Amino acid sequence: MARGGGLNLLGALLSQAAVFLIMLLLARVLGIREVGRYAQCYAVLSLAGLLSLSGFRAGLTRFVAVHLADADAPALRGTIRLGLAVSAGSSVVLAGALAAGAPWLADRLHDPGLVTGLRLVALTLPASTVCEAALAATRGWRTQRPFTFIGQLYEPGARLLLTALALGTGVGLTGAFWALVVAGWSAALLALLALGRMVRRVPPARPVHRPGELFRFSTVSWVSSLSSTGLIWVDTLLLGFFANPDIGVYNVATRLVTVAIFVLAPVNAAFGPYLAHLHHRGDLDDVRRVYAVATGWVVRLSLPAFVALLVLPGDLLRVFGGEVATGAAVTVILALGQLVNAATGPCGTVLNMSGRVALNMADNLAALLLNVLLNLWLIPAYGIVGAAAAWSASLIVVNVARVVQVRHLTGALPFTVGMAKGLAAGVAALLAGLLVRWLVPGWPGRPAAGLTAIVAVYLGTVLALGLSREDVMVLRTLARRRRRGGPPDAAGDGPAPVVDEAGRAVSR
Repeated sequence: MARGGGLNLLGALLSQAAVFLIMLLLARVLGIREVGRYAQCYAVLSLAGLLSLSGFRAGLTRFVAVHLADADAPALRGTIRLGLAVSAGSSVVLAGALAAGAPWLADRLHDPGLVTGLRLVALTLPASTVCEAALAATRGWRTQRPFTFIGQLYEPGARLLLTALALGTGVGLTGAFWALVVAGWSAALLALLALGRMVRRVPPARPVHRPGELFRFSTVSWVSSLSSTGLIWVDTLLLGFFANPDIGVYNVATRLVTVAIFVLAPVNAAFGPYLAHLHHRGDLDDVRRVYAVATGWVVRLSLPAFVALLVLPGDLLRVFGGEVATGAAVTVILALGQLVNAATGPCGTVLNMSGRVALNMADNLAALLLNVLLNLWLIPAYGIVGAAAAWSASLIVVNVARVVQVRHLTGALPFTVGMAKGLAAGVAALLAGLLVRWLVPGWPGRPAAGLTAIVAVYLGTVLALGLSREDVMVLRTLARRRRRGGPPDAAGDGPAPVVDEAGRAVSR
């Protein structure tokens, strides 16, 4: 499991770093208002991309893996063709509608300056959809390499470099959107080439299409992932609907908080297949153990970042410009919601992998509905603070509900001695950070000193309290993998994830 998560973790870290730097560049060069425009257009791209994928991301991974296991070359080729054709066709239709309706949508969001960005997002939509579908199919071959190298490294990396080039040459926000277009289409081409190379290893056969099984499975996955992604982006769009001027500040704060929780998605991808396998065997004791170990690692890897967000929110936001520091309260509220998300671990993945996909879908729908209602109530009165409170409350409610459901279905709880040690180290790091903040108020070097103190005290306390047996096992596995020079499970020896939508609600 540790070997399988290594490549995913690296990809998630570098992807989040690239997106963080894009937001930083936009804020420092163009100002916070342009960050808000970029975020609103990207929200539209994310939601439209899920609509056009029709749930085939999970469906393609699952049925490619199934047909490979059955050595059913005709069904394998038919599944890939059907998934790519439907996704590409629906994305072209949606892109045309978005391009034509861009002035109307910009008017609803009270910003005519969004029209160009929305039309360039429409141009990107078919590419991003085809790229996601193709990479999802490659994961059916039990490899994370194309997904990580193309989807998590190349695309965000190319987008970062092209955005920096565009801003450096003075073409502004329009240039940043063109960077999105070029990175998206080149990534789609690479994804299709990677998929084509894998398909060529399959024996030639006349494709057999089985739309019924693919659509039945994908529909539930589609509704679930659409709901979870809606939970991520609906607050940004509703802030635009209410003409709130602080959309850029809000999205910088959310991007900062997202960095703290980047580990959850790769942990979901790495642990999910094992949870499915163990539940299928009826080995609930190991299900409980794996769930607890996964949650413990999520908490301990993310706690130093959460402590920094709680202690130094204003200092960290000033990196994006002085006007962004007004989002300190938003950062703290969002961090508290995400801290609960981390502490409950991959509970949505446990539900999916135990066959309760419909229950997880209902959870996502309920969270989205609650978030929309709270946003409609709180944004007019409290602005971005209200949006942050709505999002955190929705995230806390849905994750607590999932923990209760997982406990009822499997008897599992996401709490271990290792997690308790991590929390104790987090408290010590929090006190160290608060001490630095109190001793040197207003000092320009306070952020660096605070971060150094937090990390040093956290690591020192973790080592002083000792590592659990599971921790030692995971670290030894990672050390052996490093000596061998590669992550075999992530690269092709481990089982492919069947459904990995549950973690998407943590990533902006």
